[in-house]
Amino acid sequence: MTSQPQLLAQPRVETRSLLRNVYLYMLLAMTVTAGVSWFTLNSGLVRSLGSPWILFGIFIVQLILVGTLAFALPKLSVPVAFAIFFAYAAVTGFTLSSIFLYYDVADLTMAFISAAALFLTMSLVGVFTKADLTKMGTYLFIGLIGIIIAMLINIFLRSSMMDLVISIIGVIIFTGLTAHDTQKIMQMSRDPRVQGSEGALMTKLSIMGALSLYLDFLNLFLFLLRIFGRD
Repeated sequence: MTSQPQLLAQPRVETRSLLRNVYLYMLLAMTVTAGVSWFTLNSGLVRSLGSPWILFGIFIVQLILVGTLAFALPKLSVPVAFAIFFAYAAVTGFTLSSIFLYYDVADLTMAFISAAALFLTMSLVGVFTKADLTKMGTYLFIGLIGIIIAMLINIFLRSSMMDLVISIIGVIIFTGLTAHDTQKIMQMSRDPRVQGSEGALMTKLSIMGALSLYLDFLNLFLFLLRIFGRD
Protein backbone atom coordinates (compact mmCIF):
# COMPACT_ATOMS: atom_id res chain seq x y z
CA MET A 1 0.00 0.00 0.00
CA THR A 2 1.40 3.38 -0.98
CA SER A 3 0.56 6.59 0.80
CA GLN A 4 -1.04 9.33 -1.28
CA PRO A 5 -0.11 13.03 -0.89
CA GLN A 6 -3.51 14.10 0.50
CA LEU A 7 -3.27 11.45 3.22
CA LEU A 8 0.18 12.54 4.32
CA ALA A 9 -1.19 15.98 5.15
CA GLN A 10 -3.70 14.55 7.64
CA PRO A 11 -3.02 14.71 11.39
CA ARG A 12 -0.73 12.00 12.78
CA VAL A 13 -2.94 11.40 15.79
CA GLU A 14 -4.33 8.24 14.23
CA THR A 15 -0.83 6.92 13.56
CA ARG A 16 0.10 7.44 17.19
CA SER A 17 -3.15 5.87 18.34
CA LEU A 18 -2.67 2.81 16.18
CA LEU A 19 0.96 2.33 17.24
CA ARG A 20 0.04 2.79 20.89
CA ASN A 21 -2.67 0.15 20.65
CA VAL A 22 -0.43 -2.24 18.72
CA TYR A 23 2.35 -2.15 21.30
CA LEU A 24 -0.12 -2.33 24.19
CA TYR A 25 -1.82 -5.43 22.78
CA MET A 26 1.55 -6.98 21.96
CA LEU A 27 2.76 -6.37 25.54
CA LEU A 28 -0.41 -7.91 26.94
CA ALA A 29 0.01 -10.94 24.66
CA MET A 30 3.63 -11.38 25.77
CA THR A 31 2.46 -11.19 29.40
CA VAL A 32 -0.11 -13.92 28.74
CA THR A 33 2.55 -16.06 27.05
CA ALA A 34 4.98 -15.62 29.95
CA GLY A 35 2.27 -16.32 32.52
CA VAL A 36 1.06 -19.49 30.84
CA SER A 37 4.67 -20.67 30.40
CA TRP A 38 5.36 -20.14 34.11
CA PHE A 39 2.17 -21.96 35.11
CA THR A 40 2.81 -24.86 32.72
CA LEU A 41 6.36 -25.29 34.01
CA ASN A 42 5.51 -25.10 37.71
CA SER A 43 2.36 -27.21 37.51
CA GLY A 44 4.18 -30.10 35.83
CA LEU A 45 2.05 -29.88 32.68
CA VAL A 46 5.27 -29.30 30.75
CA ARG A 47 5.83 -33.07 30.82
CA SER A 48 2.89 -33.53 28.46
CA LEU A 49 4.93 -31.79 25.75
CA GLY A 50 7.00 -34.96 25.45
CA SER A 51 4.18 -36.48 23.42
CA PRO A 52 4.56 -35.89 19.67
CA TRP A 53 0.79 -36.18 19.23
CA ILE A 54 0.16 -33.36 21.69
CA LEU A 55 2.77 -31.19 20.00
CA PHE A 56 1.22 -31.90 16.60
CA GLY A 57 -2.22 -31.06 17.92
CA ILE A 58 -0.99 -27.79 19.41
CA PHE A 59 0.70 -26.90 16.13
CA ILE A 60 -2.59 -27.41 14.27
CA VAL A 61 -4.45 -25.28 16.82
CA GLN A 62 -1.90 -22.49 16.41
CA LEU A 63 -2.26 -22.60 12.62
CA ILE A 64 -6.04 -22.41 12.91
CA LEU A 65 -5.92 -19.46 15.31
CA VAL A 66 -3.42 -17.45 13.26
CA GLY A 67 -5.15 -18.36 9.99
CA THR A 68 -8.50 -17.23 11.36
CA LEU A 69 -7.09 -13.85 12.36
CA ALA A 70 -5.20 -13.43 9.09
CA PHE A 71 -8.03 -14.33 6.72
CA ALA A 72 -11.29 -13.81 8.61
CA LEU A 73 -10.51 -10.74 10.73
CA PRO A 74 -12.88 -8.36 8.86
CA LYS A 75 -15.79 -10.70 9.58
CA LEU A 76 -14.98 -11.23 13.25
CA SER A 77 -16.42 -9.18 16.08
CA VAL A 78 -13.89 -7.32 18.23
CA PRO A 79 -14.41 -9.57 21.29
CA VAL A 80 -13.91 -12.70 19.18
CA ALA A 81 -10.77 -11.24 17.56
CA PHE A 82 -9.37 -10.44 21.01
CA ALA A 83 -10.24 -13.93 22.25
CA ILE A 84 -8.46 -15.60 19.33
CA PHE A 85 -5.40 -13.37 19.68
CA PHE A 86 -4.95 -14.02 23.38
CA ALA A 87 -5.82 -17.71 22.95
CA TYR A 88 -2.92 -17.93 20.49
CA ALA A 89 -0.65 -16.18 23.01
CA ALA A 90 -1.73 -18.67 25.70
CA VAL A 91 -1.19 -21.73 23.50
CA THR A 92 2.22 -20.39 22.52
CA GLY A 93 3.07 -19.94 26.18
CA PHE A 94 2.14 -23.57 26.82
CA THR A 95 4.56 -24.80 24.17
CA LEU A 96 7.32 -22.34 25.12
CA SER A 97 7.44 -23.65 28.69
CA SER A 98 9.70 -26.48 27.51
CA ILE A 99 12.57 -24.07 26.76
CA PHE A 100 13.18 -23.77 30.50
CA LEU A 101 14.09 -27.46 30.51
CA TYR A 102 16.77 -27.10 27.83
CA TYR A 103 18.31 -23.66 28.42
CA ASP A 104 19.71 -22.09 31.55
CA VAL A 105 18.64 -18.72 32.94
CA ALA A 106 21.76 -16.94 31.65
CA ASP A 107 21.07 -17.99 28.04
CA LEU A 108 17.38 -17.11 28.33
CA THR A 109 18.19 -13.69 29.80
CA MET A 110 20.84 -12.88 27.19
CA ALA A 111 18.55 -13.95 24.35
CA PHE A 112 15.65 -11.89 25.71
CA ILE A 113 17.73 -8.75 26.25
CA SER A 114 19.30 -9.06 22.79
CA ALA A 115 15.91 -9.64 21.15
CA ALA A 116 14.41 -6.66 22.99
CA ALA A 117 17.29 -4.40 21.93
CA LEU A 118 17.09 -5.46 18.28
CA PHE A 119 13.30 -5.24 18.27
CA LEU A 120 13.31 -1.73 19.74
CA THR A 121 16.00 -0.53 17.34
CA MET A 122 14.29 -1.88 14.25
CA SER A 123 10.89 -0.63 15.39
CA LEU A 124 12.37 2.86 15.56
CA VAL A 125 13.87 2.35 12.10
CA GLY A 126 10.44 1.35 10.80
CA VAL A 127 8.85 4.44 12.34
CA PHE A 128 11.39 7.05 11.24
CA THR A 129 12.94 5.75 8.00
CA LYS A 130 11.98 7.50 4.79
CA ALA A 131 12.89 4.44 2.72
CA ASP A 132 10.13 2.21 1.37
CA LEU A 133 10.63 -1.24 2.91
CA THR A 134 7.97 -2.96 0.80
CA LYS A 135 10.43 -4.67 -1.55
CA MET A 136 12.58 -5.74 1.38
CA GLY A 137 9.52 -7.45 2.83
CA THR A 138 9.16 -9.59 -0.28
CA TYR A 139 12.76 -10.81 -0.06
CA LEU A 140 12.46 -11.41 3.68
CA PHE A 141 9.34 -13.52 3.15
CA ILE A 142 11.16 -15.61 0.53
CA GLY A 143 14.04 -16.02 2.99
CA LEU A 144 11.60 -17.10 5.68
CA ILE A 145 10.22 -19.84 3.46
CA GLY A 146 13.80 -20.90 2.76
CA ILE A 147 14.78 -21.28 6.41
CA ILE A 148 11.58 -23.21 7.16
CA ILE A 149 12.52 -25.68 4.44
CA ALA A 150 16.11 -25.79 5.74
CA MET A 151 14.88 -26.48 9.28
CA LEU A 152 12.74 -29.36 8.04
CA ILE A 153 15.72 -30.81 6.16
CA ASN A 154 17.95 -30.43 9.21
CA ILE A 155 15.53 -32.51 11.29
CA PHE A 156 16.95 -35.47 9.37
CA LEU A 157 20.51 -34.23 8.91
CA ARG A 158 20.93 -33.01 12.51
CA SER A 159 23.83 -30.81 11.48
CA SER A 160 25.05 -28.49 14.22
CA MET A 161 26.70 -26.16 11.71
CA MET A 162 23.56 -25.99 9.58
CA ASP A 163 21.53 -25.22 12.71
CA LEU A 164 23.84 -22.31 13.52
CA VAL A 165 23.61 -20.92 9.98
CA ILE A 166 19.81 -21.23 10.04
CA SER A 167 19.67 -19.42 13.39
CA ILE A 168 21.85 -16.54 12.19
CA ILE A 169 19.80 -16.13 9.02
CA GLY A 170 16.63 -16.33 11.12
CA VAL A 171 17.85 -13.45 13.31
CA ILE A 172 18.61 -11.37 10.22
CA ILE A 173 15.21 -12.08 8.67
CA PHE A 174 13.14 -11.26 11.74
CA THR A 175 15.24 -8.20 12.49
CA GLY A 176 14.35 -6.92 9.03
CA LEU A 177 10.72 -8.00 9.35
CA THR A 178 10.37 -5.96 12.54
CA ALA A 179 11.23 -2.74 10.66
CA HIS A 180 9.10 -3.78 7.69
CA ASP A 181 6.03 -4.65 9.74
CA THR A 182 6.31 -1.48 11.84
CA GLN A 183 6.34 0.63 8.68
CA LYS A 184 3.41 -1.36 7.32
CA ILE A 185 1.41 -0.61 10.47
CA MET A 186 2.12 3.09 10.02
CA GLN A 187 0.96 2.88 6.42
CA MET A 188 -2.28 1.25 7.57
CA SER A 189 -2.94 4.27 9.79
CA ARG A 190 -2.91 6.47 6.68
CA ASP A 191 -5.56 4.36 4.98
CA PRO A 192 -8.68 6.53 4.45
CA ARG A 193 -10.80 3.74 5.97
CA VAL A 194 -8.86 4.08 9.23
CA GLN A 195 -8.59 7.87 9.53
CA GLY A 196 -11.08 9.11 12.09
CA SER A 197 -12.16 5.61 13.07
CA GLU A 198 -12.28 4.97 16.78
CA GLY A 199 -14.27 1.77 16.60
CA ALA A 200 -14.00 -1.80 15.39
CA LEU A 201 -11.80 -1.15 12.35
CA MET A 202 -9.07 0.60 14.32
CA THR A 203 -9.17 -2.13 16.99
CA LYS A 204 -8.95 -4.95 14.46
CA LEU A 205 -6.01 -3.32 12.68
CA SER A 206 -4.34 -2.91 16.07
CA ILE A 207 -4.81 -6.61 16.82
CA MET A 208 -3.40 -7.61 13.43
CA GLY A 209 -0.41 -5.31 13.87
CA ALA A 210 0.18 -6.62 17.38
CA LEU A 211 0.12 -10.19 16.10
CA SER A 212 2.71 -9.38 13.42
CA LEU A 213 5.11 -7.74 15.87
CA TYR A 214 4.46 -10.42 18.50
CA LEU A 215 5.54 -13.10 16.01
CA ASP A 216 8.57 -11.04 14.95
CA PHE A 217 9.77 -10.63 18.54
CA LEU A 218 9.04 -14.24 19.49
CA ASN A 219 10.94 -15.70 16.55
CA LEU A 220 13.79 -13.25 17.03
CA PHE A 221 14.06 -14.39 20.65
CA LEU A 222 13.93 -18.10 19.76
CA PHE A 223 16.61 -17.86 17.05
CA LEU A 224 18.88 -15.88 19.37
CA LEU A 225 18.28 -18.47 22.06
CA ARG A 226 19.42 -21.22 19.70
CA ILE A 227 22.66 -19.26 19.18
CA PHE A 228 23.34 -18.39 22.83
CA GLY A 229 22.34 -21.83 24.02
CA ARG A 230 24.77 -23.75 21.85
CA ASP A 231 27.11 -26.07 23.79
